[in-house]
Amino acid sequence: MRKSLKAVAAGAACLVAGAALYGAGAATAGQSTANSTHEPYNIGVLVKDIDTYYGTTAGADGVYQASPDSPYAQDLARIDADARRYIDKAARKAHHRGEKPAVVFDIDDTLLLSLDYEKRYNYTYNSATWADYVNKADRPAVFGSPELVRYAESKGVEVFYNSGLSEAQRAAAVENLKKVGADVNLDAGHMFLKDKANPPAYLKDCATPGTWTCTTVQYKSGTRAHIEDDLGYEIIANFGDQYSDLEGGHADRTYKLPNPTYFVS
Repeated sequence: MRKSLKAVAAGAACLVAGAALYGAGAATAGQSTANSTHEPYNIGVLVKDIDTYYGTTAGADGVYQASPDSPYAQDLARIDADARRYIDKAARKAHHRGEKPAVVFDIDDTLLLSLDYEKRYNYTYNSATWADYVNKADRPAVFGSPELVRYAESKGVEVFYNSGLSEAQRAAAVENLKKVGADVNLDAGHMFLKDKANPPAYLKDCATPGTWTCTTVQYKSGTRAHIEDDLGYEIIANFGDQYSDLEGGHADRTYKLPNPTYFVS
């Protein structure tokens, strides 16, 4: 379930890797908050903190983008550097053992940035507006993500995608990933999307044709189990912007990318 910023304002600031967003919240200059109240983090202040974190700017075309000099970009650069070192080492070990190493990437806000959608709709979610936005296939890349995808491939690591996007959004996802330079293994055998009408057999415990009860963790961990157990790969790293992208095992290491704009349980 995707929850908007308004639904998680009290906790969203704590979800950002390496960013101290909460520090400005309880009391700012000229503002006093009684310690005895249970008042949550002020949503107006939180939005300002998020804009500062992303270095949010609107281009001449009115599209909101993150700044390459922002704390967000700096956090991503640190994660990217660590991931590259790890992938290089883990891939060599896996190949030495005769294993087939793989990495798994979420798509939304792991590879493709949705900041413009969040700003444009005031951090709320609507399935129709979201579908229209995805289908435009013009989201910018999350900083460093296409390069990391290609880096993994260059090390002999198989690249897979494990996304909450629907099967109906496959063409748009492929087109958008190609635009940003993440043109690696974009076929149906490597990109796993939700198909609620005809779910795969490996999700039979929570999904049958026409009936879908899988949580995000069940869906994503079940897909990773399929990659390992059925396809024969060893997932050395799993990347996602939500904890639900990463929970459930079937990955040697997980990387949580920062995203303070929404929460998927």
